[in-house]
Amino acid sequence: MRSLCIESGDGAKLAARSFEPDGPAQASVVIAAAMGVPQSYYAAFAKWLAGQGLRVITFDYRGSGDSRPTTRHGGLRGFRADLFDWARDYEAVIDHAHAALPDKPLYLLGHSLGGQLPGLIGNQHKVHGLLGVGVGSGYWRHNAPQLKRMVPFFWWVAVPLATRLFGYFPGRRLRMVGDLPRGVILQWRRWCLNPRYSAGAEGQAVDRGYAAVRFPVHSLFITDDEMMTVQGSQTLLDLYSQAPRTLEHVAPADVSARRIGHFGFFREQFRASLWPQALARLRGFGPTSAPPVT
Repeated sequence: MRSLCIESGDGAKLAARSFEPDGPAQASVVIAAAMGVPQSYYAAFAKWLAGQGLRVITFDYRGSGDSRPTTRHGGLRGFRADLFDWARDYEAVIDHAHAALPDKPLYLLGHSLGGQLPGLIGNQHKVHGLLGVGVGSGYWRHNAPQLKRMVPFFWWVAVPLATRLFGYFPGRRLRMVGDLPRGVILQWRRWCLNPRYSAGAEGQAVDRGYAAVRFPVHSLFITDDEMMTVQGSQTLLDLYSQAPRTLEHVAPADVSARRIGHFGFFREQFRASLWPQALARLRGFGPTSAPPVT
């Protein structure tokens, strides 16, 4: 693993990590995190993918994880960033990965939010495929039942009051999502209160961005996901209206597990089961010389 600093289009500095294979890389993979999840969460999975011959990049969006300013209050009081900025960060990492291996396929592996933002990026032509894990619309009526009981308090009380009081969303203190810049949480709130999520909240420009995607999108719906429902997953997948797209159901019983949930896919317990399945889906997007999984 090697630490990187990647500069976004507006000069923002992003903390990133590269995981290099022992031999020539067959392809590039950019892993994009879920909301409030640091890139370190994906390190074991990224290292494993590199062991299969892929060059893997992880990163933290501006204002989060290792890309968070180090000033008082963690630098988030008054820190300016929204989800469009995070999409620009995503673009910058894709540009870096493509420049490193311009003649090899480049795949995205998006967890939750990381599978939503590719509809907003401007360099879609560099991407050969998107594998989504736990990706779906955040529209609150499409949330899983347990979460849906809690979100009215979250969106109408906790988020507005805490964000106004602190100047950012102190999710770590509240044990909700994680610390987020003001612009990110308030924009995400607008998305989650709209039946068409980002496309409904932002209008035709975002609709056109999703419709412009032509690379294949394969989404894994985890049947015991405590946040997503199949309806929400399909709604988000259908925003990629002109892309070849597939929704695959993954149940704990399929891999002899008691639970997977929204975050479990990347845990080492699934090294011999779910991780090889993910590798097969990535390789299915385009030609690579594929040795046996080790």
